[in-house]
This record gives sequence, C-alpha cells and structure tokens, in this order.
Amino acid sequence: MLRRFATLSLLAMGVIISSLANAKELPDFTGLVEKQGPAVVNISTTQIIRNTQTYPNIPENDPFYDFFKRFAPQMPHEQESQSLGSGFLISTDGYIMTNVHVVDHADKIIVRLTDKREFSAKIIGADKRTDVALLKIEASDLPIITKGDPNKLKVGEWVVAIGSPFGFDSSVTAGIVSAKGRSLPRDNFVPFIQTDVAINPGNSGGPLFNMNGEVVGINSQIYTRSGGSMGLSFAIPIDVAMQVADQLRTTGKVVRGRIGVTIQELTRELAESFGLSKPSGALVSSVEKNAPADKAGIEASDVILKFDGKPVDNSNDLPRMVAATKPGSKVVVELWRKGTSKQVTVEIAQMPEEGSLASSATNQNGDVTEKIPRLGIAVSELSKEQQQELQVTGGLVVENVEGTAARAAGLQQGDVLLAIGNVQIRSLAQFNDFLKQVAKGRNVALLVRRGEIVLYVAIRLDEK
Repeated sequence: MLRRFATLSLLAMGVIISSLANAKELPDFTGLVEKQGPAVVNISTTQIIRNTQTYPNIPENDPFYDFFKRFAPQMPHEQESQSLGSGFLISTDGYIMTNVHVVDHADKIIVRLTDKREFSAKIIGADKRTDVALLKIEASDLPIITKGDPNKLKVGEWVVAIGSPFGFDSSVTAGIVSAKGRSLPRDNFVPFIQTDVAINPGNSGGPLFNMNGEVVGINSQIYTRSGGSMGLSFAIPIDVAMQVADQLRTTGKVVRGRIGVTIQELTRELAESFGLSKPSGALVSSVEKNAPADKAGIEASDVILKFDGKPVDNSNDLPRMVAATKPGSKVVVELWRKGTSKQVTVEIAQMPEEGSLASSATNQNGDVTEKIPRLGIAVSELSKEQQQELQVTGGLVVENVEGTAARAAGLQQGDVLLAIGNVQIRSLAQFNDFLKQVAKGRNVALLVRRGEIVLYVAIRLDEK
C-alpha cells in the first residue's frame, strides 16, 4: 500500500513538473500591456437626434389633431444617442487612429486616456472604403504605439487586443492569427487579418499587437450571430491604415486609382477553358467604355496576370493594387489572351468619390426557343429591341435551365449569354457551330449578363 502511494505521489509530481514546464512555454503579455497600454484610448461619441414634434403622432384627419396642434405647439426637442469605441495614439501631439463607424455622424467626441484625462476630439478625415478615421486632440508628450509589419505575421502567431469592450476600459484579450489576406463582402480594398481574439462591441478601432508589442492591425469587424464574440474577428493591416491616415492628415481625403474593369474570380474550370495551367489572375468580365483599360486595349475575357510587375495571384489582389497606384501613373499590365501572354500600358485614372439597365431579358417576341443538350439549357435569340435596350449586338437569352452542369454553374432563366470564351455570340447558329468544335469533357466559359452584373461561368460539356 505504501509502495502504491509512493508510486502515485511520484506520478503526481511528474504531472506537476510537466505542467510547470508547459506553463513556461505559454506567452506572457504583462510587459506588452504595461508598455503599450497607455497609448490605447477610449472613445465615446454623442449624436444629437433632433425632433420638432412634441404632440402625439396622430393623423391630420383625426378630430384631436387640431386640438393638440393648438395647445401643444411644436417646439425643438433633442435626444442624445451615445456609443463607445477604442483607438490609439500614433503621434505625441495627439493624432489618433480609429474606425469610421466609431465616430460616424458624431456631434461630440470625447477621448479618455488611461490616466483618466479627457479631451474633446475633432475628425481630421475619414475613409469609409477602408473604415479608417483620423482624430486629433490638443495635447503633447503623449505615449504612442510602435508600428509593426503585418506582412511578417504568420498564421498561428500570438496576437493581443486592447480596447474597451462594452465600455470596460483597457481590457486585454489574446489569441492567434487565424488567416491573412481575407476578403470580406463590400470590402475590396482591405486584406483583413483574421484572428480568434475575443473582440466585442467597444473594441472597434483598437489596436492588434504582435508579441513584440508592435501594432499590426486595427480591430474592425467580427462575425457573430449573437452580437458577441464567436472567435472570428478581422483587423485592418496597419500598413494599409497608415497609408490612408497619411493622406487624411495631409489632404483630408484619400485618392485612389482605377482602370475601369469588372473582374471575377478565376476558378479552375474557367482557367482550363481559357487555356491556363492554374487558376491565378483576375478574369475581366467587362470593360467600361473609354475607361483607361478600354483605351489600353484590355478586353472582356482577358486574364490579368501581373500589374506593374507584381503577380496577381487572386482576383481580390487587383483592386488593392490599382487603388494604391497614383492617378496619372502609367503601368504595364500583363494579360493572358487567346492562349498567349500580352503586355499593355494603362494610364491610371482617379477613382470618384462615393442609369439602370434591364434586370433580365425575356422572350416576348415569339422567337423559337431551341434546346442546347450539351449545356442543358434552352435559349432564344434577343430581339432587336432587346439588343438596343441592353446595348449589345447578338446574344442569347436563357429560357430554361435543365442540365445538372448548368444548374451547378449557376445559370438562371433570364440570363443573357454574350460570349463563349472570347468569341462574341452573334446568333444561335454561330453558337451551335462553336460548340461542335469543343471536345467532350472540356470546360467552356460563358460570359453572362444578369441585370447590371456581367460575369463568366464555366460549364463542362459532358454530353454528346
């Protein structure tokens, strides 16, 4: 019995020693928080909501309307709406970086430091496309953050957030980098850093630190179904934010480049249909008339492989590259067209600051509908009136979608087929002749117009 107890004691001691050894491997955030915490600020905003009606909200034909209007005259009435967020100091004289959505529509902005001092802040500039805002308070000798390089971040690396979730100042949370270069809907200009750091309302605008105590991002968004943290948070890389802040500080606005193309993701099936060995690049689905791309000779169905010497690995890379290029610059663009590479020079235009087309075409002119068995769809030619309305020459309207491959590709009734590969569809006969030349099992790329959207879809021709 004593031997057994001694054995158990030794095992317990081994577990404790092992736990202590493992504990030493865990990161210690205390030094980081003590050194960098004072540069993080709490931001509270007040919005004045003005309402001029004080009597009950009743219709004018109500018999009591005149009574209330006479004896309860209209008087200005104001209500205050308050919200909280975070930010951080980037200069000793009081420049602060935060999110636009933290200070948007605010009539009053109060910044509170960790030493409890409070300052009234003014907005120097705001860029909604990246959700970066620059504030200024009148103070000096302030603590500031150290800027890091988000490009050196590695997936799995520890990161720390400091902010004011739900108003709890200087709250510290930690986690790891889950992914880099994330693209989110309606955010084409930011390659987000995804983390599992606990981020909640009030953390927005606060810094994301690496283990060297350097800011690598601004905590901006979370994915949630409950309103709280679910382990999916997204930060704006600090290099992107600083580029924006520098322009806001200098001019109060952000200038971006544009070339006037609509692009889409190049899937493996589409890459095969265009003769590319791998699905890298940005597929051009439409080109704006008289835009820089049009003047340079870029066409729909071109695949942009390089922009200014830099490879376009993913379609999401291109908008960021173009936007970061100074308007008026001339840039060499490498394209893939009809099986060969080609270079063109594009002069970058300026993106403007923040005419409706038909939603779909339908066969109302009595034209014959013909089934295309190899695609699993039924189509008909557009009438002259429909072509004029959509400003196209030729084209086929999809009347029915029956094939499995067509459905899987996302084709819908009412879609207008404009081209197959890089060949414009001018008639049903020409379309059928082209399909006869495509071998069984090959992918074909169809340029589809759906309302105001133009995109390529890939369909495999498995049928005889």
